[in-house]
Amino acid sequence: MNVKALLKKYTMVIALVVVFIFFTILTGGRLTNAQNVSNLLLQNAYVLVMACGMLLCILTGGNVDLSIGASLCLCGALAAKMMQSGAPAGFAILAALTVAAVIGVWQGYLIGFVHIPPFICTLAGMFLWRGLARVVLDSRTISIQNSKFLDLFSSYIQIPGIDENKHCVSALIVGIIVAVVITLATLANRARQAKNGYDTGSKTGAIVKLVIIDLLIVIYSYKLMQYKGIPVMLIWILAVVLIFAFVTSSTVFGRYFYAVGGNEKATKLSGIDPRKVYFWAYFLMSLLAGLSGLLMGARIGSVDGAMGTSYEMDAIASCFIGGASAYGGSGTVPGIMIGAILLGVINQGMSIYGLSDSWQYVVKGAVLLTAVVFDVVSNHKTGKS
Repeated sequence: MNVKALLKKYTMVIALVVVFIFFTILTGGRLTNAQNVSNLLLQNAYVLVMACGMLLCILTGGNVDLSIGASLCLCGALAAKMMQSGAPAGFAILAALTVAAVIGVWQGYLIGFVHIPPFICTLAGMFLWRGLARVVLDSRTISIQNSKFLDLFSSYIQIPGIDENKHCVSALIVGIIVAVVITLATLANRARQAKNGYDTGSKTGAIVKLVIIDLLIVIYSYKLMQYKGIPVMLIWILAVVLIFAFVTSSTVFGRYFYAVGGNEKATKLSGIDPRKVYFWAYFLMSLLAGLSGLLMGARIGSVDGAMGTSYEMDAIASCFIGGASAYGGSGTVPGIMIGAILLGVINQGMSIYGLSDSWQYVVKGAVLLTAVVFDVVSNHKTGKS
């Protein structure tokens, strides 16, 4: 692989490194404080989770779901209201996710089978679900004080006898174990591919990439060790990311989304029903929005009628920044995770530096536009073709 192809393939990774170093210098090193490193993923949990669902929508042809911020608010509001009324945490969670599923079925059916344009359908949903959330909340802010609910989503994993509040060795141990497992699995997979006659690419490049990944995992674990340990919310994020990464890259079901976005007519002629693909994209998106509502409710500790405002834009931006095509048919979960983390670093770096909200919007808009222009120009796209 030549230098030009390498730079094109890892453009967003290089951008992430450059942006992180830039804001580390700009903030006088405060960005790398243990608490800030720990909060980087937690503050952007909703982006990391919802971007996985948004990717499915975008893959079908550059479509998006504008209602997920409102859906997130409605599900969080319902759970908070039920727990305030004395309902068990488990029942409130189940009810919230059921509502998210119902929203997903409704919008998925309208888009997939009634052929309502996704933009119009989800725009209407944005107003509907936001209004219902405010009805549930009675235009008030409801605090969440249920300890079981908070422990399930916003606590930290600490092992008695090993961990202390500011010195959680278990986080570093887990990080090292994960790095070793990834190394062994990668090497075993590479050996299996070589044995079967597949092209495995440059050995040096693969080793360098593996070393960098392992190093980042260990460094992140070390920072978690210095704060409060492994946050439970990180487990939720990893579970969603790994499931959707597997589905989109290693299952027939996942390839359907790419097929529909690549050429819907050809996909239909090959025996795949695009209506069902659209349905599942918006159903899964709504379900992840419901889960994000629970995660954010637990992290903030309360729910109000404005929660989730513009969250859909962050999820959409993460996908496009992470390499998803604006025309559909291409994009990966690892790519959008890099996009989400890049956006998170920019948000956190600007906040620590003290940049005003107005300029933060300007910067994010410029980054998003640059990413889309790069996708269109680098792939010689002038339209959906």
